Amino acid sequence: MQPNKDGYVELNGVRTWYAEYGDASAGPLVLLHPGGGGIDARALDSSLSAFAARFRVYTPERRAHGRTPDPAGPISYDLMAQDTIAFLETVVGGPVCLAGISDGAVVALLTARSRPDLVSRLVLVSGVFHQNGWQPETFSPPDPEFAAYLARAYAEISPDGPDHFPEVVIKLDRLHAEEPTLTRADLAAVSPRTLVMVGDDDEPRMEHVLDLYRGLPDAELAVLPGTSHGLMVEKPGLFHTIILSFLTTDPVPTVAPIRRARH
Repeated sequence: MQPNKDGYVELNGVRTWYAEYGDASAGPLVLLHPGGGGIDARALDSSLSAFAARFRVYTPERRAHGRTPDPAGPISYDLMAQDTIAFLETVVGGPVCLAGISDGAVVALLTARSRPDLVSRLVLVSGVFHQNGWQPETFSPPDPEFAAYLARAYAEISPDGPDHFPEVVIKLDRLHAEEPTLTRADLAAVSPRTLVMVGDDDEPRMEHVLDLYRGLPDAELAVLPGTSHGLMVEKPGLFHTIILSFLTTDPVPTVAPIRRARH
């Protein structure tokens, strides 16, 4: 899908690339792509048409991903959340619907926790709130063919050039080994209504996903059967239907609430 517009904006000293899709008069939805060396907003391509039919969709690329350069120093989720806050304030204006996938979910969670006034509804897909929430296999070295694919994808569009790719991988490996470090108690500060979504064979541990869901004050949980960390492309129809229903409708009154009755 071709964007209505794309280009750069300066956010906290980082020349950040983004694209915009859909009707300019529709409500804003900001999609935060998955993370990792060689992964960028192109990972969202399969979902753009479905979301742009209902929203004005923005797809910023975070520092060291895609067309956004890697500034000197370490990469942290907090820095990327601060960049996202600057993007919402500078480019979009708030409040917005904010949806993140994998690393993007972590950034979305920190953004909503820090600035709930900028987020009307929050979608967290296949993300964690603490680094120990990932399955042990999540960060095993990729097979050589996939590793080569990631390096090619990075080289195709990174302004830092292909030789910078190994440094980005080292930075992101450090990030994933040490962050995020939120606790269940920290989740109580996340006030926007939230959808937590995960595949039933996903990279976050299911026990951790339940802790995330239970720790958020106003959360709903969706587990997509027969899917993995690639749930977005494995069952796109179900993926889009659930998220669009959450973003465009109010909660239904439930007949026999238990968890929600306590709130």
